[in-house]
Amino acid sequence: MKFFNRKAADSLYDFSNITQDIHSHILPGLDDGSPNVETSIDLLKSLSAAGINRFICTPHIIGDMYRNTPESINGALDILKSACLDHGLDTQISAAAEYMLDDYFIELLRRKEPLLTLTGNYILTELSYSTLPGNLEQISFEINTSNYLPLMAHPERYHYYQKNYDAYFRLKELGFLLQVNLLSLTGYYGTAVARAANFLFKNNLVDFVGTDLHHLNHLNALIAPRNREIFHKVLGDKVYNNFENL
Repeated sequence: MKFFNRKAADSLYDFSNITQDIHSHILPGLDDGSPNVETSIDLLKSLSAAGINRFICTPHIIGDMYRNTPESINGALDILKSACLDHGLDTQISAAAEYMLDDYFIELLRRKEPLLTLTGNYILTELSYSTLPGNLEQISFEINTSNYLPLMAHPERYHYYQKNYDAYFRLKELGFLLQVNLLSLTGYYGTAVARAANFLFKNNLVDFVGTDLHHLNHLNALIAPRNREIFHKVLGDKVYNNFENL
């Protein structure tokens, strides 16, 4: 991957009002994100050039696909931190996880296994893209009674919500904070996702934003000049992802 020179970096949209990226898959070799340390470093360099210098990396934990553990995640984090030092990269990196709300997650919760939090008791969660769980109310109850505060990742991307925007208000009632993907605003995932994302912003339902960065295609779309006006119009000067402001 070719890194930006200073002139190119100056032409990027400035994401510095995003205090930290709380959703990405840039830890190497853990899921469907970065396959190796070299790719992770390149992605971090490019995001840093665009104004994001703090990262909470969130690899998937999915019962039937990615059974990552605190040990595997923190091991990858240590490797990436060491590589950042070797490359003179001035970034702050920590790690949490993106938990699929599946049976395995419920098992972890009921066994009182310590979950990897973004900060404090905040956890990043996601739903299946294919089917809305029939027991979401019960899951949210168990999360909250276990003293965790759930963030729902990319609610705009779940097709079963895209024709029922009232469901977003229901998610808030259930105690979920909502995190929208930046790329959703650009049409990267399709027009229905972009419409849902704009609805969430216009109705002040967005609590957090994230890159959800997995690979170079995501990066190129995120920093594409054609998207600068979209980000400027929607994000404005608001400061995002500062947990202290909640």
